[in-house]
Amino acid sequence: MNAQESETSIQGGGPLALSGENQSQRVTAGSWAVWKLVLKPLQAAKMKVKIVLTIDYGSEDSPEWDVRIVDATGTLWESAKLTPPEVEFHMEGTGGKEITLEAEAPRGARLDDEVRIKMQVFANGQESGSMDFFANTMQSILILKTSIGHERAVVDGVAGKVKTGGDRGIFALLAPGKLDGYVFMEAMNTDLVRETCRGVRKAKGLVEGETNLSEIEHFLTPKPLVSGISEGDVVELVAGPFKGEKARVQKIDESKEEITVELFEATVPIPVTVRGDSVRVLEKER
Repeated sequence: MNAQESETSIQGGGPLALSGENQSQRVTAGSWAVWKLVLKPLQAAKMKVKIVLTIDYGSEDSPEWDVRIVDATGTLWESAKLTPPEVEFHMEGTGGKEITLEAEAPRGARLDDEVRIKMQVFANGQESGSMDFFANTMQSILILKTSIGHERAVVDGVAGKVKTGGDRGIFALLAPGKLDGYVFMEAMNTDLVRETCRGVRKAKGLVEGETNLSEIEHFLTPKPLVSGISEGDVVELVAGPFKGEKARVQKIDESKEEITVELFEATVPIPVTVRGDSVRVLEKER
């Protein structure tokens, strides 16, 4: 769930104040957008409270979200079970009542499907406050388990089914070279992704749950070619005209991803500059 801290308090002149979070949220399919709210009496009096929701999904062909209002005792109202979209209860004294508005994105949601919710609060028949809420869907990062050594073949197999099968809700595939047995997928509909992967050779199925970008971003940013090399290291050249020769690292240029070495077997010690991926470290400088 992506959210920025936000608090708002809106009163309509009645005996009750509505306050809490109303920031826009982006959630993955099957996940919940959650807003914490407080109903605070402005005077010590017994009052009948009614909450009315107006729910809009953007267009007629958009899937419906499961919307509910809960408090410490449980669910007060849920769109999947109760109509109309309103709930009534009594409050008295000056103690506030904490409630939570929740909206679950459909499992079959498309990218940027949305829900807009307007909450109006009435106390003893008088409107006391209102707030607007918005949430839309974002892609998930799913993990597909594969046979070790066949990660690229699985990527090709899934990509082929996406290409020939139309919209499968899969936007990107990643098989990190340093991670055996797993493929990452940027996708929307988990059920459709599972169906797409079924039958792909060497694919073993989706890992339960989702991951996030921060957990895999190190796979997306290649390490510098000179990573792991220090001045004074003994290296072997593995490419170029001096392939097979041993040398000591004299200088590292990180901006150009080059290193300067001095060959051990050279008659005259002449510095040689090579790319960082042209050497293999044999011995670290102590």
